[in-house]
Amino acid sequence: MGYSKRQFVEASLEEIGLASYVFDLSPQQVESAVRRLDAQMASWNALGIRVGYPLPGSPQDTGLDDETNVPDAAYEAIITNLGIKLAPSYGKTVSPDTKATAKRTYDTLLSRAAMPMEMQLPASMPRGAGAKAYDDPFVDTPEEPILAGRDGQLEF
Repeated sequence: MGYSKRQFVEASLEEIGLASYVFDLSPQQVESAVRRLDAQMASWNALGIRVGYPLPGSPQDTGLDDETNVPDAAYEAIITNLGIKLAPSYGKTVSPDTKATAKRTYDTLLSRAAMPMEMQLPASMPRGAGAKAYDDPFVDTPEEPILAGRDGQLEF
């Protein structure tokens, strides 16, 4: 069972010094923070950082208590980065420790999402001395992949 969107918002506000037992949030402030969370996760999704966060079709479709199914490794990155985004709205200054943690954990997620692109050998590449069974001394002409969008090739 993972964090809900409301729990991410509350944890990020605690990160910037707005503890829930001292500071009462209005429903509009919570909804605004959840929209910021959705926007952050959508931008991460566009960069290839996919952590299983359920992105809504529109801002009105988001549910505050929806479970996110985000892996444990992404919690701190989401909380600290959202805290940095929310801090100016509440007149808070983010501590250097929070900024360092946000950068470190974001970089970790980004490095986990990085995948080298698959490449085919060019047709000008010789097969080598061990490939005597072929008539052509060069590798086969690369096939044009069927693309399924920005994310890569379509596999059958």
